[in-house]
Amino acid sequence: MSTSMNAGRGSQTELAYTSSQAASYLGVSLATVRRWSNDGHLNGYRTPGGQRRFSREQLDTFVRSLGRDDDDDGALSAV
Repeated sequence: MSTSMNAGRGSQTELAYTSSQAASYLGVSLATVRRWSNDGHLNGYRTPGGQRRFSREQLDTFVRSLGRDDDDDGALSAV
């Protein structure tokens, strides 16, 4: 995770997760994160170089929107 602030984004994100890190955090594949992002289900932003970045808050909001129970096996089902 990057600990640098994203310039111009204010306090939107202090820690930026890459797509791979987001996939690991969510317990899904990198392809799933890309698909969810492309389909608009998982909100994030792109760096000037076009790489996806997600804040932990964005990832947690996405998980809550799925109504996921904390008692399940930890992996998210496809949207």
